[in-house]
Amino acid sequence: MASTFPFKVAAAKAGSDPAHQFVILAEIDALDDYLNVFEDYGYGGDGFSWREHIETIIEEYQPGLLDQLEFDEQEDTFLVYADSPQAVRQFMHWVLPYFGDLGKLKKYLSQADPSDFFG
Repeated sequence: MASTFPFKVAAAKAGSDPAHQFVILAEIDALDDYLNVFEDYGYGGDGFSWREHIETIIEEYQPGLLDQLEFDEQEDTFLVYADSPQAVRQFMHWVLPYFGDLGKLKKYLSQADPSDFFG
């Protein structure tokens, strides 16, 4: 699989919820550059903020994918469960063009309206 940075992908623990086949994780507390970019554009940069922006991106391009994901973010961690390898691939297809490169994330955040988001 190609790079998924800043996300890590792993199979979920055996015996977990059937909808939780894979975990997509970003340890935000270890990504200072990302936190700084979010803050520079008026966003909190925590797991809740990441979720809002990622949901917005997916909603715009492939809203049905949200039915295959279950978000479980925390302040210092972005976490989402995916129900299949296909859902993981689609998540990366739509989200990495924005989150996989700080320059592209800056461009996205500069065009987003902070008043449309909570965090």
